[in-house]
Amino acid sequence: MNDIKQGGSSKPKGHVDFKSAFYFQTPVWIAEAPMFLKNAIKVTDKYIKKADKLLKDKLKNEPKWKKEIGTFGLSKHSESFSQDPKAKELVEFIGQRSYEFLDWQGFDLRNHSLHFTEFWVQEFSEKGGGHHSTHQHWNQHVSGFYFLKCSEKTSYPIFHEPRPGAEMTKLPLKNQSQITMGTSQVHYKPIPGTMIIFPGYVPHEFAVDPGLEPFRFIHWNIKVVETAISKEKSIK
Repeated sequence: MNDIKQGGSSKPKGHVDFKSAFYFQTPVWIAEAPMFLKNAIKVTDKYIKKADKLLKDKLKNEPKWKKEIGTFGLSKHSESFSQDPKAKELVEFIGQRSYEFLDWQGFDLRNHSLHFTEFWVQEFSEKGGGHHSTHQHWNQHVSGFYFLKCSEKTSYPIFHEPRPGAEMTKLPLKNQSQITMGTSQVHYKPIPGTMIIFPGYVPHEFAVDPGLEPFRFIHWNIKVVETAISKEKSIK
């Protein structure tokens, strides 16, 4: 196969100028929303306390070597609490912004409704090692994070290339430190009050937390359902 070379100070024979067009972009919304921070920490304290107890109770039944390690590498993961009246203002804000996120992308949401499928809080172990491997949440349309406790010394989210075809054919990058059209993953260092909204199909992970300072965040998933379906009785 002949090599195709183009460049230099002079234009090759038969040169034409191409216009750049960008399609199939992956949108991620990032904003600072500190107005919910104080109440969200207070509301989630009880859920973290309960999750901590459940985690320690579970360790009591583990082998001796796991008991000795303790909570290293684990996280306190709460139940879903989108129905908690004390979290209503935050839940409604997230729901509205998620609707706008989909609407802004051009989706026709008429005759559809949005439903929280998960809305939980997590806090990584104070012993360190807390993390999440790369994953997606199946059959969801919007996912997001709201960071309650974090710093430069804590974990942070990493987002990965969501297009399988593009990922399989990636070439080496000229500069790994720059975000370009060929970048395979990006990360964001949040501060308390940071909110991130992204498509449910985007693979994401959390870097290993050193356990130096508290790391707590709310994570949610939203599914869009046709109104006619959501109003029907479930079929058992």
